[in-house]
Amino acid sequence: MHDGTTIEGTTEGRGLAWLARGGLRPTRQRAALAHLLVGDGRDRHVTAESLHHAAVRAGEPVSLATVYNTLRAFCDAGLMREITVDGSKSYFDTCIDDHPHFYWEEDCRLTDAPAAELEISRLPEAPEGAEIASVDVVIRLRRV
Repeated sequence: MHDGTTIEGTTEGRGLAWLARGGLRPTRQRAALAHLLVGDGRDRHVTAESLHHAAVRAGEPVSLATVYNTLRAFCDAGLMREITVDGSKSYFDTCIDDHPHFYWEEDCRLTDAPAAELEISRLPEAPEGAEIASVDVVIRLRRV
């Protein structure tokens, strides 16, 4: 019996549809990681290490190197954005819209900041022969 739910409405279906939007072949590992990232329909900020840990907890046999490579493929396909904090720590965001982030220093966590409250009145001119590709705003927070 069919209850009217499409495959895109399931957690697995959301991951497969997400991969299809990026034009990526749904290998077993990509599908498993996509399911963890977007299966519940919520946006995520992950590191390669945190996604690897989630995959291991879910019983998915995937190496950390594969997670890094897959996250890079997701970014290259336009499905995710990479946000670098401190020049070395990378977070991967499933929400690709332009928006600012809060970086919580105590627990090394990245969360969305309210975009409507951010005002950037002017940017410097790009050097000759270059154009501004994007502007990442990371607001570092420390608990008081």
